[in-house]
Amino acid sequence: MQINLTGHHVEITSSLRDCVETKLAKLERHFDHINNVHVVLTVEKLEQIAEATIHLKGSEIHASAVSADMYTSIDTLVDKLDRQVLKYKGKITQH
Repeated sequence: MQINLTGHHVEITSSLRDCVETKLAKLERHFDHINNVHVVLTVEKLEQIAEATIHLKGSEIHASAVSADMYTSIDTLVDKLDRQVLKYKGKITQH
C-alpha cells in the first residue's frame, strides 16, 4: 500500500507521518487490495482537517474528519475509512 501524504498550511512532521502510517496499516489488515491512499492534512484557523481517498481496484473511497486536534482528526478519519472498507469488502464478497 502506497501512502501519499500532503499538508496544507501544516508541516508534515515525522510524528504525524508515523501516526498516519500506523493507523492506515489497520485498514490493510481488513482488506489487502488497497493500492494507493492519498491523505491531505489541512489547518484552517481552529479546525484540523484530515481527508483521505483510497484507490481500490475499480473503486474509490473518500472520507474526511474535522476536529480541534490533528491526531483526533486522523483517528476519526481512519475509523470512517475502516467502516467504508468493510462495507465495500462485504459488497464484493457477496457477488
